[in-house]
Amino acid sequence: MIPRVLSGIQPSGNLHIGNYLGALGNWVKIQHDYESIFCIVDLHAITVYQKPDELRTKIREIAGIFLAAGIDPKHSRIVVQSTVPAHAELAWLLTCVTPMGWLERMTQFKAKAAAQESIGDGLFQYPVLMAADILLYQANIVPVGEDQMQHIELARDIAQRFNSLYGETFVMPATRLPAVGARIMGLDDPTAKMSKSASGTGHAVALLDPPDRIRRTIMRATTDSGSGVDFETMGPGVANLLAIFQSFSGWSDDQMRTHFTGVRYGDLKKQVAEMTISQLEPMQQRYREITADPSHVDRVLHEGAQAVLPTANATVQLVKEHMGIYTRGR
Repeated sequence: MIPRVLSGIQPSGNLHIGNYLGALGNWVKIQHDYESIFCIVDLHAITVYQKPDELRTKIREIAGIFLAAGIDPKHSRIVVQSTVPAHAELAWLLTCVTPMGWLERMTQFKAKAAAQESIGDGLFQYPVLMAADILLYQANIVPVGEDQMQHIELARDIAQRFNSLYGETFVMPATRLPAVGARIMGLDDPTAKMSKSASGTGHAVALLDPPDRIRRTIMRATTDSGSGVDFETMGPGVANLLAIFQSFSGWSDDQMRTHFTGVRYGDLKKQVAEMTISQLEPMQQRYREITADPSHVDRVLHEGAQAVLPTANATVQLVKEHMGIYTRGR
């Protein structure tokens, strides 16, 4: 039996090169090795307020980017989370077996809660919904960045607890991380991961940014007090620029050292900018072609949801049966 892979992205903010190099590009590479499901997790997005019209637009935009990046709808399923009601239903069932102490330890919740005056319960329960996303499809592999590892461990803990209480029900998910480019940092602050929600124009390169904006953003990137690339003493800003170049180019460590040792920072930034532009241009062109027909994107999303519904519904049915919840005809 072919293992199943599942991952997802929130439809909020602008997808950037960190999302591509750390997630989306990896999905494209591995999709044909698995039965692949890639979700646009809109239920996660609304744990903080989203303008409704912007959310609807972002869902279609991200679907278009998935397709333009190379996710193959003939093999992989692109699914909007809310179009499969079993996500929310399983999340509630799992909430009932998840100790509050587990959720109170989640570092992302602590960080987001500290940044807001008032938080909704959805933000607290966010990790349970993420566990439901994974366990709903009995996913074997969950390719995520390092910052999401705590959530995957929680999903495993929830699955193990449920299996212990009610009998074998869920597959224990594993993870798979790309070797290079798994953590691209902000161009304005290379000590913080590149974020879709960060404010300001110098933080990230969005996947749909035009070439002039890409050049401008990268040329303003933070480096350090030196003047040329030194692989022994370079700071995080220079290391981040080199990581972007290497992730896009596929160059080996030896190639990077041979080419960039001693290169001045201005020239480094120019080369990173041109490499980024050259790698994004074909995807941007495909995106324009795909989204010229909005019905195509809608059709892919509808077909994706219909394809995964039997698996999702079967999992919820099994969970209900194991918990003793009434199901019609049983």
